[in-house]
Amino acid sequence: MKSRRIAFWILLVVTVAVYALMVNWTLPLIAGHADGLRPFDLKPIGYDYAEAKAFLTALTPEGAAFYLRVQHTLDSIYPALLAATLFFAIVMIAPKALGIWRWVIALIAIPGAVFDYLENAAVSAMIAAGPDGLTETEVAGASLWTVLKSAFDTIAFVVVLVFVVVWVFSRRGSSKAPGATPA
Repeated sequence: MKSRRIAFWILLVVTVAVYALMVNWTLPLIAGHADGLRPFDLKPIGYDYAEAKAFLTALTPEGAAFYLRVQHTLDSIYPALLAATLFFAIVMIAPKALGIWRWVIALIAIPGAVFDYLENAAVSAMIAAGPDGLTETEVAGASLWTVLKSAFDTIAFVVVLVFVVVWVFSRRGSSKAPGATPA
């Protein structure tokens, strides 16, 4: 059991490290190559054709290459890392009384990763098309993957948070000795 916890904490640290690299290095650098416009990955409620075209118009060739080469390399491992971290966090912290349902509930962590990979493929296609080759259908699809990724990741984080709250309250309740008087 102890080795599972150690493996989980290593997974969490690696996930946070990759996330930190993207949020503090690659995504700001890409925004800097796009006149400060936010990259697609940082638009959780999606974007429309005009926003996508404006971003791609502003994005320098160096920024586009960096987006595809470095950001998407990191983002090729991050969705799996995040899904695994959330999945195992739910399984570990959910009440044992839930039995097999802990594993079923933990599956909520998987769709976010799937949609993230679909988003990455769609963003790569938009960058390859450039502002002049961009289509409204292409943007609508990419934006949908972004919104779905964000929604499912948020749901999975909320599930983890709910189980953390349940765990904290159950620990507080079990730490009180029977018959003890409140202070």
